[in-house]
Amino acid sequence: MPRDLTPTTIENQFVLKALLEKLRLDNREFEQIRNLEITFSPTEYGVVDVRLGRTRVIARISAEITQPYEDRPYDGIFMISTEFSPMVAPTFEVGRKSEDELLIQRAIEKSIRRSGALDTESLCIISGEKCWAIRADVHFLDHDGGLLDASCIAVIGGLLHFRRPDIVIEGVGSKREIIVYPPSKRVPIPLSVLHIPICVTFSFFDLPQARAIASGAAPVLTAVSSNTSMDNEVVEFDESAESTAVLLDTNFQEELLRHGYMSVTANTNREICQVLKGGMIPVDASLLLTCSAKALEIAETVTNLLKKKLKEDEIHRNVNNIIVEARAENER
Repeated sequence: MPRDLTPTTIENQFVLKALLEKLRLDNREFEQIRNLEITFSPTEYGVVDVRLGRTRVIARISAEITQPYEDRPYDGIFMISTEFSPMVAPTFEVGRKSEDELLIQRAIEKSIRRSGALDTESLCIISGEKCWAIRADVHFLDHDGGLLDASCIAVIGGLLHFRRPDIVIEGVGSKREIIVYPPSKRVPIPLSVLHIPICVTFSFFDLPQARAIASGAAPVLTAVSSNTSMDNEVVEFDESAESTAVLLDTNFQEELLRHGYMSVTANTNREICQVLKGGMIPVDASLLLTCSAKALEIAETVTNLLKKKLKEDEIHRNVNNIIVEARAENER
């Protein structure tokens, strides 16, 4: 089993000393996210490439006609699949998912699938017989922190960009037949996305502990990872908000040193879809409210960027308004 990457003691002390002086290695503010780039495929619907700093995630949305679940005959199916490989980071292993990988996959499902971002009832074709099965494949290409945030943006961006083929049901009773039209015959139909959830992750650093580690008086504890076990360690944290430093969108080295984290999923309707808390450091109620308010602000900014990129992609595809003129809806 591959070992987790562990920075040297000098690197850890340098990062924590900079943190105590309110500095970050990439010269960002504590509440500033990295440069976010969103690129949609010019040839295929539902393929999006998201770069958050040096972290890179690609999501691909696909659809097929299948049979619905017996307990949900009026709903379609929406699945999310994640793929990690050693190309992302040496800590990941092919065919063997770690606890960190499972945590990321479940967090994406809670943020998008369980929050009802996609209207699954609109995927029903014939009640109890046929429906659309939408699958989101998330491929992680590079890991420099913020995998959950980048993958959430990639999946919801792919759903907004994806178009399923148009269909027609002919016949009655047992002679019913579903005809699927290719995009060359009929304009593909977008999915019904009810809201746009955006995941924002905050990392917490206990300043007294960081000061002790930076001075060499205490050992370095990389206990933030979800699969970390510290049964033999007794660590006391200060619960006051003044003794806690909050960093937004941490890189990989900062993630290894943080004492706790909290991922908040929000949308432009000012709704909190999910709150995921990890680590051993307690979070004050006022600090939680502050992070939630900041998450709502970041969610609105990212949503506006997504809509802007989608509009640019639509203009690029609609050469001479060919696709626009083929629409059934009449804009009046």
